Amino acid sequence: MTVRLTARTGRAARPSPAGFDRRLIPPMLVGSVLNPVNSSMIAVALVPIGVAFGAPPAETAWLVSALYLATAVGQPVIGRLVDMYGPRRLYLAGTALVGIAGLLGALAPALGALIAARVLLGLGTSAAYPAAMRLTRSEAERTGQDSPAGVLTALAVANQTVAVVGPALGGLLIGLGSWRAVFTVNVPLSAACLVLGALRLPRSATRRRGVDLTGMVLFALLLVALMLFLMDPRTGRWYLPVLSAVAAAGFAVRELRVPDPFIDLRVLGGNGPLLTTYLRQLLAYTTSYAFMYGYTQWLEQGRGLSASGAGLVLLPLSVAALTVSTLTGRREAVRAKLLIGSALQIAGCALLLLVRSGSPLWLLLAVGVVLGIPQGLIGLAAQNALYRQADPERIASAAGLLRTFTYLGALGSSAATAAFYPHRADTAGLHGLALFMLAGSVLLLATTLPDRSLGRLTTRRTTTPGKA
Repeated sequence: MTVRLTARTGRAARPSPAGFDRRLIPPMLVGSVLNPVNSSMIAVALVPIGVAFGAPPAETAWLVSALYLATAVGQPVIGRLVDMYGPRRLYLAGTALVGIAGLLGALAPALGALIAARVLLGLGTSAAYPAAMRLTRSEAERTGQDSPAGVLTALAVANQTVAVVGPALGGLLIGLGSWRAVFTVNVPLSAACLVLGALRLPRSATRRRGVDLTGMVLFALLLVALMLFLMDPRTGRWYLPVLSAVAAAGFAVRELRVPDPFIDLRVLGGNGPLLTTYLRQLLAYTTSYAFMYGYTQWLEQGRGLSASGAGLVLLPLSVAALTVSTLTGRREAVRAKLLIGSALQIAGCALLLLVRSGSPLWLLLAVGVVLGIPQGLIGLAAQNALYRQADPERIASAAGLLRTFTYLGALGSSAATAAFYPHRADTAGLHGLALFMLAGSVLLLATTLPDRSLGRLTTRRTTTPGKA
């Protein structure tokens, strides 16, 4: 065994294990679920919040959008800081911010303050996932055992599980107290992260580099303008894509000139496999979220089910995703998972074209199962691909960008759902949405079939610590 030295004191810490340090797993898992639990619990709180503040659905929807916006920007920005200053500092700062945001939300006197609390939650929850990816890479380098599949699977399964139980947990908390409990629960979760992080996360030496604040601000501007347009794409908001394009041009010029950029466009531009992984993430999650949003609305309006009934029909989707992730997680098999996942997405979209208001229950359930399996396969495949393809020195910021493309897919799907359901979620609109999803799934398969490099991702030689 090797002995680690703490960066602050220089004294010997407890001996490090030969394999992955399992003491790191609890803070990694608890921290990483902060985002999905806050993303999912709010779904059942929107109506009581609207009643409490006299706000229509168009206004309470900002409670969802604010978290997406903050997280999409925050993940790569905080990920870059994780790469520079180490996971411990940013993990502790981010999870502390979650606790503060939870208190602000619980005490919020108006909807505007509640939206601000959700922005803080989005930023605070953006630290744990990049930190976990950085820790996973550091442990692989320390041990020479470059096989993180089990750890990455645990992260994915924990996130999926919490996303599934989040609405039920939110309903329970509201039943026991009020909608404010959905925010208050962040306080004990934050405390748990702070204790686990302080006790178990290793200190790391700071890499003395300048922070590219200008690049980060330009990146945030281009992304926020783009996402605001995707949330409500109308001709009257033409200035948003123009602003995004101008910010993108300025960002590109800036990043190509500074010695230590926020996002190294030269390296990223030369890393075609990683760029393709981001594209696949966008395509996969556009389809996934379009189904979640669009199918749920159709079940309630087109089929006439209650909200709880629609939730039960979607339960097989979640069970299928969790089961597949658990069973296949330890085998990376990136290319096989992407091929099978994209093929099943195509099959699920085709099944969706057969659905009518009078379709039997078994068909409604089968659609969920068929489209649930790709969720369990593609998410894991993209995460493992990124781990292998990204620059090890920038693994946290690369992981953050992967989450950004996830949320871009979510917003793109939301725009598509609004376009196909202009007045209500009817069957014709569902079939139009299915064709849109089908096109994305075909593109996903088309980007995977010719990519033989995916089959070689897990064959890289690992090194023994201390040897070249």
